[in-house]
Amino acid sequence: MTLLADLLSTVFERRYRPFAQRRHGTRPITELADELVGSTGETSGASMAAEILTGFAMMKDEEKLGFFEHLAGAMNIDPEAVRNALDAYEEEPSKSSYRSYMAAAEPRRQELIRRLNGVPGATRALVGMRADLLRLGRGRPELEALDLDFRHLFASWFNRGFLVLRPINWESPAHILEKIIQYEAVHAIDSWDDLRRRLEPEDRRCFAFFHPAMPDEPLIFVEVALTRGIPGSVQALLAPERATLPEEEADTAVFYSISNCQAGLASISFGNSLIKQVASDLAAELPGLKTFVTLSPIPGLCAWLDAQGIAWTEAAPERMRALAAHYLLHAKHDTGAPVDPVARFHLGNGAIVHAVHAEADTSANGRARSGGTMVNYLYDLAKVAQNHEQFAATNTVVATSEVKSLANSAHLEPAKEK
Repeated sequence: MTLLADLLSTVFERRYRPFAQRRHGTRPITELADELVGSTGETSGASMAAEILTGFAMMKDEEKLGFFEHLAGAMNIDPEAVRNALDAYEEEPSKSSYRSYMAAAEPRRQELIRRLNGVPGATRALVGMRADLLRLGRGRPELEALDLDFRHLFASWFNRGFLVLRPINWESPAHILEKIIQYEAVHAIDSWDDLRRRLEPEDRRCFAFFHPAMPDEPLIFVEVALTRGIPGSVQALLAPERATLPEEEADTAVFYSISNCQAGLASISFGNSLIKQVASDLAAELPGLKTFVTLSPIPGLCAWLDAQGIAWTEAAPERMRALAAHYLLHAKHDTGAPVDPVARFHLGNGAIVHAVHAEADTSANGRARSGGTMVNYLYDLAKVAQNHEQFAATNTVVATSEVKSLANSAHLEPAKEK
Protein backbone atom coordinates (compact mmCIF):
# COMPACT_ATOMS: atom_id res chain seq x y z
CA MET A 1 0.00 0.00 0.00
CA THR A 2 1.34 3.46 -0.88
CA LEU A 3 2.04 6.07 1.77
CA LEU A 4 -0.78 8.21 0.39
CA ALA A 5 -3.18 5.28 0.53
CA ASP A 6 -2.07 4.67 4.13
CA LEU A 7 -2.87 8.26 5.02
CA LEU A 8 -6.20 8.10 3.24
CA SER A 9 -7.09 4.89 5.02
CA THR A 10 -7.02 6.75 8.33
CA VAL A 11 -10.21 8.49 7.29
CA PHE A 12 -11.68 5.39 5.72
CA GLU A 13 -14.06 4.56 8.53
CA ARG A 14 -15.44 8.08 8.84
CA ARG A 15 -19.10 8.43 8.01
CA TYR A 16 -19.80 11.45 5.87
CA ARG A 17 -23.11 13.10 6.48
CA PRO A 18 -25.08 13.20 3.25
CA PHE A 19 -26.05 16.41 1.57
CA ALA A 20 -29.52 17.81 2.25
CA GLN A 21 -32.23 15.18 2.20
CA ARG A 22 -34.85 17.49 0.73
CA ARG A 23 -34.90 20.69 -1.22
CA HIS A 24 -35.69 23.88 0.62
CA GLY A 25 -36.04 26.09 -2.47
CA THR A 26 -38.11 26.09 -5.63
CA ARG A 27 -35.65 27.44 -8.20
CA PRO A 28 -34.92 25.13 -11.15
CA ILE A 29 -31.64 23.30 -10.68
CA THR A 30 -30.53 24.39 -14.15
CA GLU A 31 -30.71 27.98 -12.89
CA LEU A 32 -28.85 27.01 -9.72
CA ALA A 33 -26.20 25.25 -11.80
CA ASP A 34 -25.58 28.35 -13.90
CA GLU A 35 -25.28 30.45 -10.76
CA LEU A 36 -23.02 27.97 -8.98
CA VAL A 37 -20.42 28.06 -11.76
CA GLY A 38 -20.18 31.83 -11.42
CA SER A 39 -20.35 32.04 -7.63
CA THR A 40 -17.39 33.07 -5.48
CA GLY A 41 -18.74 32.51 -1.97
CA GLU A 42 -17.76 29.17 -0.46
CA THR A 43 -20.73 28.91 1.89
CA SER A 44 -23.36 29.94 -0.63
CA GLY A 45 -21.72 27.70 -3.24
CA ALA A 46 -21.89 24.68 -0.94
CA SER A 47 -25.55 25.38 -0.23
CA MET A 48 -26.36 25.61 -3.94
CA ALA A 49 -24.39 22.45 -4.69
CA ALA A 50 -26.30 20.54 -2.03
CA GLU A 51 -29.61 21.79 -3.39
CA ILE A 52 -28.67 20.80 -6.95
CA LEU A 53 -27.67 17.28 -5.91
CA THR A 54 -30.78 16.86 -3.79
CA GLY A 55 -32.99 18.19 -6.55
CA PHE A 56 -31.42 15.89 -9.12
CA ALA A 57 -31.95 12.85 -6.89
CA MET A 58 -35.66 13.69 -6.67
CA MET A 59 -36.12 14.07 -10.43
CA LYS A 60 -37.90 11.70 -12.77
CA ASP A 61 -35.98 10.36 -15.75
CA GLU A 62 -37.33 12.90 -18.23
CA GLU A 63 -36.31 15.73 -15.89
CA LYS A 64 -32.84 14.27 -15.46
CA LEU A 65 -32.51 14.05 -19.22
CA GLY A 66 -33.46 17.70 -19.49
CA PHE A 67 -30.78 18.61 -16.95
CA PHE A 68 -28.17 16.67 -18.93
CA GLU A 69 -29.25 18.40 -22.13
CA HIS A 70 -28.81 21.76 -20.40
CA LEU A 71 -25.27 20.86 -19.33
CA ALA A 72 -24.44 19.55 -22.80
CA GLY A 73 -25.74 22.66 -24.55
CA ALA A 74 -25.65 25.74 -22.35
CA MET A 75 -22.39 24.76 -20.64
CA ASN A 76 -20.49 23.58 -23.71
CA ILE A 77 -17.33 25.18 -25.06
CA ASP A 78 -17.52 28.09 -27.49
CA PRO A 79 -15.56 26.87 -30.56
CA GLU A 80 -14.87 30.41 -31.76
CA ALA A 81 -13.51 31.43 -28.36
CA VAL A 82 -11.29 28.34 -28.36
CA ARG A 83 -9.95 29.15 -31.83
CA ASN A 84 -9.27 32.76 -30.89
CA ALA A 85 -7.50 31.74 -27.68
CA LEU A 86 -5.40 29.18 -29.54
CA ASP A 87 -4.49 31.74 -32.20
CA ALA A 88 -3.43 34.16 -29.48
CA TYR A 89 -1.28 31.50 -27.83
CA GLU A 90 0.34 30.52 -31.13
CA GLU A 91 1.06 34.17 -31.89
CA GLU A 92 2.53 34.88 -28.46
CA PRO A 93 3.08 31.84 -26.21
CA SER A 94 2.98 32.95 -22.59
CA LYS A 95 1.58 31.94 -19.25
CA SER A 96 -1.27 34.38 -19.71
CA SER A 97 -2.23 33.28 -23.23
CA TYR A 98 -1.99 29.63 -22.24
CA ARG A 99 -4.24 30.26 -19.24
CA SER A 100 -6.76 31.94 -21.52
CA TYR A 101 -6.66 29.01 -23.91
CA MET A 102 -7.18 26.50 -21.08
CA ALA A 103 -10.15 28.50 -19.78
CA ALA A 104 -11.73 28.61 -23.23
CA ALA A 105 -11.08 24.93 -24.00
CA GLU A 106 -12.64 23.63 -20.78
CA PRO A 107 -16.45 23.52 -20.78
CA ARG A 108 -18.12 25.25 -17.85
CA ARG A 109 -19.82 22.00 -16.86
CA GLN A 110 -16.47 20.57 -15.73
CA GLU A 111 -16.17 23.36 -13.19
CA LEU A 112 -19.78 22.72 -12.18
CA ILE A 113 -19.01 19.06 -11.47
CA ARG A 114 -15.95 20.05 -9.44
CA ARG A 115 -17.98 22.47 -7.35
CA LEU A 116 -20.73 19.94 -6.82
CA ASN A 117 -18.09 17.57 -5.47
CA GLY A 118 -17.28 20.00 -2.67
CA VAL A 119 -20.32 18.85 -0.68
CA PRO A 120 -19.83 15.97 1.80
CA GLY A 121 -21.23 12.81 0.24
CA ALA A 122 -21.24 14.33 -3.24
CA THR A 123 -18.76 11.93 -4.84
CA ARG A 124 -21.17 9.03 -4.49
CA ALA A 125 -24.01 11.20 -5.80
CA LEU A 126 -21.97 12.21 -8.85
CA VAL A 127 -21.11 8.58 -9.58
CA GLY A 128 -24.84 7.90 -9.46
CA MET A 129 -25.47 10.91 -11.71
CA ARG A 130 -23.12 9.50 -14.34
CA ALA A 131 -24.86 6.12 -14.08
CA ASP A 132 -28.08 7.93 -14.95
CA LEU A 133 -26.32 9.69 -17.83
CA LEU A 134 -25.08 6.40 -19.27
CA ARG A 135 -28.53 4.86 -18.92
CA LEU A 136 -30.53 7.79 -20.30
CA GLY A 137 -27.96 8.91 -22.86
CA ARG A 138 -27.88 5.76 -24.97
CA GLY A 139 -28.38 6.70 -28.60
CA ARG A 140 -28.02 10.43 -27.87
CA PRO A 141 -24.73 11.61 -29.41
CA GLU A 142 -25.32 15.14 -28.12
CA LEU A 143 -24.63 13.84 -24.59
CA GLU A 144 -21.40 12.00 -25.40
CA ALA A 145 -19.16 15.00 -24.74
CA LEU A 146 -20.78 15.45 -21.32
CA ASP A 147 -19.92 11.85 -20.49
CA LEU A 148 -16.32 12.46 -21.55
CA ASP A 149 -16.18 15.34 -19.06
CA PHE A 150 -17.35 13.05 -16.26
CA ARG A 151 -14.79 10.43 -17.30
CA HIS A 152 -12.02 13.02 -17.42
CA LEU A 153 -12.71 14.15 -13.86
CA PHE A 154 -13.36 10.67 -12.46
CA ALA A 155 -10.08 9.39 -13.93
CA SER A 156 -8.30 11.89 -11.68
CA TRP A 157 -10.49 11.51 -8.61
CA PHE A 158 -10.33 7.71 -8.71
CA ASN A 159 -6.71 7.21 -9.75
CA ARG A 160 -4.74 4.43 -8.08
CA GLY A 161 -3.06 6.73 -5.57
CA PHE A 162 -6.39 7.51 -3.92
CA LEU A 163 -7.67 3.94 -3.76
CA VAL A 164 -7.43 1.77 -0.66
CA LEU A 165 -7.03 -1.99 -1.07
CA ARG A 166 -8.89 -3.87 1.64
CA PRO A 167 -9.27 -7.59 2.29
CA ILE A 168 -12.85 -8.79 2.57
CA ASN A 169 -13.42 -11.71 4.91
CA TRP A 170 -16.18 -13.29 6.94
CA GLU A 171 -15.52 -10.81 9.77
CA SER A 172 -16.02 -7.78 7.51
CA PRO A 173 -19.02 -5.54 8.34
CA ALA A 174 -22.35 -7.00 7.29
CA HIS A 175 -23.22 -4.05 5.05
CA ILE A 176 -20.00 -4.63 3.07
CA LEU A 177 -20.73 -8.35 2.76
CA GLU A 178 -24.21 -7.52 1.49
CA LYS A 179 -22.61 -5.38 -1.23
CA ILE A 180 -20.36 -8.29 -2.26
CA ILE A 181 -23.44 -10.48 -2.72
CA GLN A 182 -25.23 -7.70 -4.59
CA TYR A 183 -22.39 -6.80 -6.94
CA GLU A 184 -21.02 -10.27 -7.76
CA ALA A 185 -21.28 -10.26 -11.55
CA VAL A 186 -19.59 -13.49 -12.68
CA HIS A 187 -20.69 -16.36 -10.44
CA ALA A 188 -23.80 -15.45 -8.47
CA ILE A 189 -23.64 -15.86 -4.69
CA ASP A 190 -26.78 -17.80 -3.82
CA SER A 191 -26.85 -17.42 -0.05
CA TRP A 192 -24.95 -16.33 3.03
CA ASP A 193 -23.63 -19.89 3.29
CA ASP A 194 -22.32 -19.60 -0.26
CA LEU A 195 -20.62 -16.32 0.61
CA ARG A 196 -19.13 -17.87 3.73
CA ARG A 197 -17.61 -20.68 1.67
CA ARG A 198 -15.91 -18.06 -0.52
CA LEU A 199 -14.53 -15.97 2.34
CA GLU A 200 -13.93 -18.01 5.48
CA PRO A 201 -11.66 -20.96 4.50
CA GLU A 202 -7.92 -20.35 4.65
CA ASP A 203 -7.57 -21.16 0.94
CA ARG A 204 -9.93 -18.37 -0.10
CA ARG A 205 -9.31 -14.64 -0.38
CA CYS A 206 -11.26 -11.58 -1.49
CA PHE A 207 -9.91 -8.07 -2.01
CA ALA A 208 -11.63 -4.82 -2.95
CA PHE A 209 -10.69 -1.29 -3.84
CA PHE A 210 -12.44 1.47 -1.90
CA HIS A 211 -12.27 5.24 -2.15
CA PRO A 212 -12.20 7.33 1.04
CA ALA A 213 -15.09 9.46 -0.24
CA MET A 214 -17.20 6.29 -0.64
CA PRO A 215 -16.11 4.18 2.34
CA ASP A 216 -19.13 1.87 2.29
CA GLU A 217 -19.06 1.17 -1.44
CA PRO A 218 -16.58 -1.25 -3.02
CA LEU A 219 -15.48 -0.07 -6.46
CA ILE A 220 -14.25 -3.44 -7.71
CA PHE A 221 -13.42 -6.73 -6.02
CA VAL A 222 -11.67 -9.95 -6.92
CA GLU A 223 -12.26 -13.41 -5.47
CA VAL A 224 -9.23 -15.69 -5.22
CA ALA A 225 -8.84 -19.43 -4.68
CA LEU A 226 -5.55 -20.88 -3.47
CA THR A 227 -4.99 -24.25 -5.12
CA ARG A 228 -2.46 -26.90 -6.04
CA GLY A 229 -2.22 -26.74 -9.80
CA ILE A 230 -4.33 -24.83 -12.29
CA PRO A 231 -8.06 -25.64 -12.13
CA GLY A 232 -10.29 -26.23 -15.13
CA SER A 233 -13.78 -26.19 -13.61
CA VAL A 234 -15.47 -23.42 -11.68
CA GLN A 235 -18.05 -25.81 -10.25
CA ALA A 236 -15.25 -27.93 -8.76
CA LEU A 237 -13.56 -24.79 -7.46
CA LEU A 238 -16.74 -23.66 -5.68
CA ALA A 239 -18.14 -27.08 -4.71
CA PRO A 240 -19.70 -26.99 -1.21
CA GLU A 241 -18.18 -30.36 -0.32
CA ARG A 242 -14.63 -29.58 -1.42
CA ALA A 243 -11.78 -30.09 1.04
CA THR A 244 -10.00 -26.98 2.30
CA LEU A 245 -6.35 -26.77 1.27
CA PRO A 246 -3.88 -25.55 3.91
CA GLU A 247 -2.70 -22.22 2.58
CA GLU A 248 0.98 -23.12 2.90
CA GLU A 249 0.43 -26.05 0.50
CA ALA A 250 -0.96 -23.87 -2.29
CA ASP A 251 1.21 -23.17 -5.32
CA THR A 252 -1.37 -21.33 -7.44
CA ALA A 253 -3.56 -18.27 -6.91
CA VAL A 254 -6.66 -18.36 -9.09
CA PHE A 255 -8.57 -15.15 -9.80
CA TYR A 256 -11.95 -16.66 -10.56
CA SER A 257 -14.25 -13.64 -10.32
CA ILE A 258 -13.68 -9.93 -10.87
CA SER A 259 -16.69 -7.66 -10.42
CA ASN A 260 -17.00 -3.95 -11.10
CA CYS A 261 -19.47 -2.50 -8.64
CA GLN A 262 -20.35 1.02 -9.77
CA ALA A 263 -22.17 1.57 -13.07
CA GLY A 264 -21.23 5.24 -12.88
CA LEU A 265 -17.53 4.36 -13.00
CA ALA A 266 -17.75 2.42 -16.27
CA SER A 267 -14.58 2.82 -18.39
CA ILE A 268 -12.60 3.96 -15.33
CA SER A 269 -10.04 1.17 -15.12
CA PHE A 270 -9.37 -0.45 -11.75
CA GLY A 271 -8.90 -4.10 -12.67
CA ASN A 272 -5.35 -3.78 -13.94
CA SER A 273 -4.10 -2.29 -10.68
CA LEU A 274 -6.22 -4.61 -8.55
CA ILE A 275 -4.94 -7.89 -10.00
CA LYS A 276 -1.31 -6.84 -10.00
CA GLN A 277 -1.51 -5.48 -6.44
CA VAL A 278 -3.26 -8.59 -5.13
CA ALA A 279 -0.80 -10.89 -6.91
CA SER A 280 2.12 -8.96 -5.46
CA ASP A 281 0.66 -8.99 -1.94
CA LEU A 282 -0.14 -12.70 -2.07
CA ALA A 283 3.34 -13.53 -3.35
CA ALA A 284 4.80 -11.67 -0.38
CA GLU A 285 2.41 -13.33 2.09
CA LEU A 286 2.72 -16.87 0.71
CA PRO A 287 6.14 -17.53 -0.86
CA GLY A 288 4.95 -20.95 -2.03
CA LEU A 289 2.70 -19.35 -4.64
CA LYS A 290 4.42 -19.63 -8.01
CA THR A 291 1.54 -19.33 -10.48
CA PHE A 292 -1.08 -16.60 -10.85
CA VAL A 293 -3.93 -17.36 -13.23
CA THR A 294 -7.56 -16.62 -13.84
CA LEU A 295 -10.39 -19.01 -14.48
CA SER A 296 -12.35 -16.76 -16.79
CA PRO A 297 -15.58 -16.94 -18.77
CA ILE A 298 -15.62 -16.47 -22.54
CA PRO A 299 -18.84 -14.45 -22.72
CA GLY A 300 -18.84 -13.63 -26.42
CA LEU A 301 -18.03 -17.08 -27.80
CA CYS A 302 -21.45 -18.50 -28.66
CA ALA A 303 -22.79 -15.22 -30.05
CA TRP A 304 -19.73 -15.01 -32.31
CA LEU A 305 -20.08 -18.62 -33.45
CA ASP A 306 -23.74 -17.99 -34.27
CA ALA A 307 -22.82 -14.85 -36.23
CA GLN A 308 -20.28 -16.84 -38.24
CA GLY A 309 -22.78 -19.60 -38.96
CA ILE A 310 -20.72 -22.17 -37.06
CA ALA A 311 -22.70 -24.97 -35.41
CA TRP A 312 -21.76 -25.56 -31.80
CA THR A 313 -24.80 -26.68 -29.80
CA GLU A 314 -23.99 -30.37 -30.28
CA ALA A 315 -20.22 -30.03 -30.51
CA ALA A 316 -18.10 -32.51 -28.57
CA PRO A 317 -16.04 -31.07 -25.70
CA GLU A 318 -12.77 -31.19 -27.64
CA ARG A 319 -14.42 -29.41 -30.56
CA MET A 320 -15.67 -26.68 -28.21
CA ARG A 321 -12.15 -26.23 -26.85
CA ALA A 322 -10.81 -25.81 -30.37
CA LEU A 323 -13.54 -23.33 -31.32
CA ALA A 324 -12.93 -21.36 -28.13
CA ALA A 325 -9.17 -21.26 -28.73
CA HIS A 326 -9.69 -20.09 -32.30
CA TYR A 327 -12.09 -17.39 -31.12
CA LEU A 328 -9.71 -16.10 -28.46
CA LEU A 329 -6.75 -15.91 -30.83
CA HIS A 330 -8.35 -14.86 -34.10
CA ALA A 331 -11.74 -13.17 -33.61
CA LYS A 332 -10.88 -9.48 -33.94
CA HIS A 333 -12.62 -6.17 -34.43
CA ASP A 334 -11.64 -3.98 -37.37
CA THR A 335 -9.31 -2.18 -34.96
CA GLY A 336 -7.39 -5.42 -34.44
CA ALA A 337 -8.50 -5.80 -30.82
CA PRO A 338 -9.99 -9.12 -29.69
CA VAL A 339 -13.77 -9.34 -29.88
CA ASP A 340 -14.08 -10.90 -26.44
CA PRO A 341 -14.25 -8.23 -23.69
CA VAL A 342 -12.71 -10.42 -20.99
CA ALA A 343 -9.84 -11.32 -23.32
CA ARG A 344 -9.23 -7.63 -24.07
CA PHE A 345 -9.11 -6.89 -20.36
CA HIS A 346 -6.63 -9.58 -19.35
CA LEU A 347 -4.45 -9.39 -22.45
CA GLY A 348 -4.35 -5.62 -22.02
CA ASN A 349 -3.11 -6.21 -18.47
CA GLY A 350 -0.21 -8.29 -19.75
CA ALA A 351 -1.58 -11.81 -19.25
CA ILE A 352 -1.33 -14.61 -21.81
CA VAL A 353 -3.86 -17.21 -22.95
CA HIS A 354 -2.60 -20.24 -21.03
CA ALA A 355 -5.21 -23.00 -21.36
CA VAL A 356 -8.77 -23.58 -22.56
CA HIS A 357 -11.15 -25.99 -20.82
CA ALA A 358 -14.37 -27.66 -21.94
CA GLU A 359 -17.19 -28.43 -19.49
CA ALA A 360 -15.63 -25.85 -17.19
CA ASP A 361 -18.82 -23.90 -16.44
CA THR A 362 -21.86 -26.14 -16.59
CA SER A 363 -24.29 -23.51 -15.33
CA ALA A 364 -27.11 -22.44 -17.63
CA ASN A 365 -25.42 -19.09 -18.20
CA GLY A 366 -22.05 -20.71 -18.87
CA ARG A 367 -23.49 -23.06 -21.46
CA ALA A 368 -25.54 -20.35 -23.16
CA ARG A 369 -22.69 -17.86 -23.51
CA SER A 370 -19.63 -20.04 -24.00
CA GLY A 371 -20.82 -23.62 -24.47
CA GLY A 372 -19.39 -24.42 -21.04
CA THR A 373 -15.83 -23.44 -21.95
CA MET A 374 -13.54 -21.31 -19.80
CA VAL A 375 -9.98 -20.04 -20.13
CA ASN A 376 -6.97 -19.55 -17.88
CA TYR A 377 -5.13 -16.27 -18.41
CA LEU A 378 -1.65 -16.52 -16.90
CA TYR A 379 -0.06 -13.55 -15.14
CA ASP A 380 3.71 -14.02 -15.21
CA LEU A 381 4.70 -11.15 -12.95
CA ALA A 382 8.12 -10.92 -14.58
CA LYS A 383 6.62 -10.52 -18.06
CA VAL A 384 3.32 -8.68 -17.65
CA ALA A 385 4.84 -5.30 -18.50
CA GLN A 386 6.43 -6.66 -21.68
CA ASN A 387 3.23 -8.44 -22.71
CA HIS A 388 1.18 -5.33 -22.00
CA GLU A 389 3.41 -3.17 -24.19
CA GLN A 390 3.30 -5.70 -27.01
CA PHE A 391 -0.48 -5.96 -26.88
CA ALA A 392 -0.94 -2.20 -26.68
CA ALA A 393 1.29 -1.66 -29.71
CA THR A 394 0.20 -4.51 -31.99
CA ASN A 395 -2.86 -6.25 -30.44
CA THR A 396 -0.78 -9.42 -30.43
CA VAL A 397 -2.49 -12.23 -28.52
CA VAL A 398 0.24 -14.08 -26.65
CA ALA A 399 -0.69 -17.72 -26.06
CA THR A 400 0.95 -21.01 -25.17
CA SER A 401 1.89 -23.43 -27.93
CA GLU A 402 -0.86 -25.77 -26.71
CA VAL A 403 -3.54 -23.12 -27.20
CA LYS A 404 -2.14 -22.20 -30.62
CA SER A 405 -2.25 -25.84 -31.73
CA LEU A 406 -5.75 -26.16 -30.36
CA ALA A 407 -6.87 -23.09 -32.33
CA ASN A 408 -5.34 -24.47 -35.52
CA SER A 409 -7.21 -27.74 -35.05
CA ALA A 410 -10.51 -25.88 -35.39
CA HIS A 411 -9.81 -25.71 -39.15
CA LEU A 412 -11.35 -22.29 -39.53
CA GLU A 413 -10.00 -19.32 -41.36
CA PRO A 414 -9.66 -16.31 -39.06
CA ALA A 415 -13.00 -14.59 -39.50
CA LYS A 416 -13.47 -10.85 -39.73
CA GLU A 417 -15.85 -9.47 -37.13
CA LYS A 418 -19.14 -8.38 -38.66
